[in-house]
Amino acid sequence: MRRVKFLAQVDDEKCTGCGTCQILCPTEAIRVVKKKARIDEKKCLACPNCTDSCPEGALTLIPRTEPRTLYVDPSEVDQTELKELCLKAHLHPHQWGCMCNATRVREVAAAVLKGAKRMEEISLMTGIRSGCTVYCVQHMLRLLKAHGVQLKEPKSHRWYDTTQTLWELPKEVREKYPGHFFEEDKEVFRKF
Repeated sequence: MRRVKFLAQVDDEKCTGCGTCQILCPTEAIRVVKKKARIDEKKCLACPNCTDSCPEGALTLIPRTEPRTLYVDPSEVDQTELKELCLKAHLHPHQWGCMCNATRVREVAAAVLKGAKRMEEISLMTGIRSGCTVYCVQHMLRLLKAHGVQLKEPKSHRWYDTTQTLWELPKEVREKYPGHFFEEDKEVFRKF
């Protein structure tokens, strides 16, 4: 569960409309209009991406008048479907989907099963991708792809499509290191 207590604010005097913030915003909350960044408060998750990357220091975080809570209850979806989706994506429902805000894979899978078809939609439902925005991207992409959603990486975005895991190890690597229990580890994973 993610409590969003802040939101981004633009200092128009400093903003040059370079668009860096727009590219880095994980929820598409920022749009450059007439050479000035504009914030959609409903979409802002108060992640540090815009404030940390603005070359002019034109963005700051300010307290929200009313905090927002983002959460998808995994128990509201069919548990067999949730488990099958996680298995297909080679993810365990209880592993971290986002370590920055302590979102489990099961919540992300539930968001996908509830209809999220883009990473931005998952972020707005769960709050995932509002910290470092790196680690969680591969989990979201794996779950969306496992659900049959075809995505195309937006121009200029930073997607880290996959992190090497046990499931992507080439046969030659597995054969080169006998005794590392690659197949046995896969079987343990499948027993959840």
